[in-house]
Amino acid sequence: MTDVAVLKRQAAERAVAYVEPGMVVGLGEGSTAAFAVRRIAQLLREGKLQGILGVPCSCNVEAQARELGIPLTTLEEHPAIDLTIDGADEVDPGLNMIKGGGGALLREKIVAQASRREVIAVDESKLSPALGTHWPVPVEVVPFGWRVQAAYLESLGAKPVLRLADDGAPFVTDQGNLILDCNFGPIPDPAQLALRLKARPGIVEHGLFLGLATEVIVAGVNGIRYIKRET
Repeated sequence: MTDVAVLKRQAAERAVAYVEPGMVVGLGEGSTAAFAVRRIAQLLREGKLQGILGVPCSCNVEAQARELGIPLTTLEEHPAIDLTIDGADEVDPGLNMIKGGGGALLREKIVAQASRREVIAVDESKLSPALGTHWPVPVEVVPFGWRVQAAYLESLGAKPVLRLADDGAPFVTDQGNLILDCNFGPIPDPAQLALRLKARPGIVEHGLFLGLATEVIVAGVNGIRYIKRET
């Protein structure tokens, strides 16, 4: 396991310490969140955790959780989630985030909005002075007319790139949409950009997660830090 993977696991497993018996837990997508899913499954097997139900943020996570024996539910059955554990691609000092590197940004945002507590686990490399400094913003678009959306994103100052799957074909989300990874550079006003993206027909969702994280657990070479969002 690489040093970064070790840090991811440390952050994720520390986040799992917040899970209590009887909770409905959002199960995030991505390499860091996967460590949390495996830890939850381990605690269930050992009898140290009982009565939880998971709400997966992607088909991939759903399959992983079922294989590991985690009981699952849906937002239709449980529209209020007690705690979600997820990762992030980039986190700014205000705990705003860029997410969607795994392609599940739409479901992740729906789950986050339904969560009483959104705990984000990251390694210290994900911290950034401003969103867009290190990561592009994923923008999920409907396949119909996607090049029109690419042109619109260029008009906002982005350099959009159609995301491809491992086989070279366009990456398709769980909802059947495409993703344009948009390099804006450091974003001076993420909230204003989010409004302009959401107002555009054909854009389904974007990877700017603003005001959703309640706290961030950061694993670094000097230990683990907890950062809570100021209210």
